[in-house]
Amino acid sequence: MLNRHHVKAASIGAPAAAHIRRAALACLSALALAGCVQPWQQYQQGADESTIVARLGPPREIYDLPNGGKRLMWPTQPMGETTTAADIDASGKIINVRQVLQPNEFYRAEVGKWTRSDVLVNFGRPVETSYFPLMKREVWTYRYLEDNVWYMMFSFYFDDQGVLRLTQKTPDPLHDPDRRNLF
Repeated sequence: MLNRHHVKAASIGAPAAAHIRRAALACLSALALAGCVQPWQQYQQGADESTIVARLGPPREIYDLPNGGKRLMWPTQPMGETTTAADIDASGKIINVRQVLQPNEFYRAEVGKWTRSDVLVNFGRPVETSYFPLMKREVWTYRYLEDNVWYMMFSFYFDDQGVLRLTQKTPDPLHDPDRRNLF
């Protein structure tokens, strides 16, 4: 009787052990991915602009900065959630490199002060634009990943003079499981 009970407990434990092994492997994989260096983390301040261009290729967007420098951008839009931006000084040296499609960057936008041009220089071209005639607002929207978990959309609403009047974040319907099979 003791042997039969022991065998039964062992057979119940095997699937649980397999589940624990799979969970541990998933955790290790997540930790390994979290430890990966992102493109915007690989460059030193003061390095030559050519180092980043050699690694990431020609920028898809270039904007002039007020200090005589420029901002180079490598967006992954329309389907991606990142835009790597490198600020370059007038002598061609890297000032900083960062991922600009994230909350701490979006929240720098000043309602009533920023214009379309400010948003364009800071975040690049939007994934989509639309106009709401009843509100008299043009809306620029960017895809991003919040806290490396939630797929979100961040929208900037401009009045007819191009001044930022409202910002909004919403879940990205592209990644909404309830909307995946609508069509």
